[in-house]
Amino acid sequence: MEVRIGVLHAPREVVFESTESVDNLQAAVDAAIASGSTLRLHDDKGRVILVPGALIAYVDIAAADARRIGFGGAAS
Repeated sequence: MEVRIGVLHAPREVVFESTESVDNLQAAVDAAIASGSTLRLHDDKGRVILVPGALIAYVDIAAADARRIGFGGAAS
């Protein structure tokens, strides 16, 4: 899963790949926002991502897209 987290007052998103299920990611985000605690997630390389729950602006969880090669334009 590709995860994008917008953090208040930060110019860039936190973006990483995770092997967690959507339900587990959503439960962790909901708990951190509700309690104001730190959101703690792991990426697919074993790194730990920490984000203060009170500063989470948005979270986007989506299936990772396969990388495309070429220009991607349709022939007319």
